[in-house]
Amino acid sequence: MSTAMHAFLVVAICSAVTIVLRAAPFAFFGGKKGVPRIVEALGRTLPPAIMAALVVYCLKSVPFGTMSNAASQIIAAACVVALHVWKRNTLLSIAAGTAVYMILIRIM
Repeated sequence: MSTAMHAFLVVAICSAVTIVLRAAPFAFFGGKKGVPRIVEALGRTLPPAIMAALVVYCLKSVPFGTMSNAASQIIAAACVVALHVWKRNTLLSIAAGTAVYMILIRIM
């Protein structure tokens, strides 16, 4: 099999899987059927749990030996928390926290 054909098949399979995964919720929960309570509960509890796991992962190796490195990570994390509490917009919080961190590591 040629490299071009292999690449085409990989892209085609990935596209098909993505389309099926995107359409599955509509197929299972579409129409007049209601969303099961377990799915609603997961929708409420998973986003905060994922954010908590990301915070732990990002701050597990904060280098407290050099305060400039630790300060930039802690300030960026505080920015994310403050924006999320204020606006309740996950995308805005993460994007702003990333921007603050990138700016701080350049100036510190």
